[in-house]
Amino acid sequence: MGAAPLINIAVDGFSSCGKSTLAKQLAQRLGYTYIDSGAMYRAVALYVIENGLVHDGRLDREGLLSRLDAIRIQFTHDPGTGRSTTLLNGRNVERRIRGMDVSRHVTLVSPVPEVRAKLVRLQQEMGRGKGVVMDGRDIGTVVFPDAEVKLYMTARPEVRARRRYDELKARGVEVDYASVLENIERRDEDDTKRAADPLIKAPDAVEIDNSDIDREQQFDLAMKVVSGVLAKVGME
Repeated sequence: MGAAPLINIAVDGFSSCGKSTLAKQLAQRLGYTYIDSGAMYRAVALYVIENGLVHDGRLDREGLLSRLDAIRIQFTHDPGTGRSTTLLNGRNVERRIRGMDVSRHVTLVSPVPEVRAKLVRLQQEMGRGKGVVMDGRDIGTVVFPDAEVKLYMTARPEVRARRRYDELKARGVEVDYASVLENIERRDEDDTKRAADPLIKAPDAVEIDNSDIDREQQFDLAMKVVSGVLAKVGME
């Protein structure tokens, strides 16, 4: 009996709608590599913050572009947590990039075509050998348009804001619900209306609205899709 086929799984969707949670679950069940593409954009946002490339809420675009080649983003496995850790120029920034200040700056760097082109190239290299689960905004439409499985995650904004708020509070971050909701609604606007690679549902993506279901139900729905595709690929 031959080895099980390897496929790529693209998980796209809005901010704070459980993409990462689902992608990690799928990767763990299948023994695949999980890649958080959003962490890559967050790392770039942290870079511009730390290097003084934002002034009065405006990005120094030329300054960023002149330093783009100097930004190195990698992922490593953390045996302590069992999770993937984001490295920015060799430094562990996993916890730092999850803060609200970085969240507010992501929308400054993510629409920049040159930034997107650089990160898309990196992401495509990571998935060349198959066996990857990647989540983001444009994975099924731009990064892996030929992915065997495409999932599109969505949930009502107020539900996503409450989840994000609870997550931040659990980590000891002082934040109010209204500001979290405002950040999510602004990111939705930027994600869906930006000129470069906007968030759209791929024609062949399976949509999962998790507003009123839990993580286990969401995982079961996704695994049914994945298992069906794996069975089909294995017969070809």
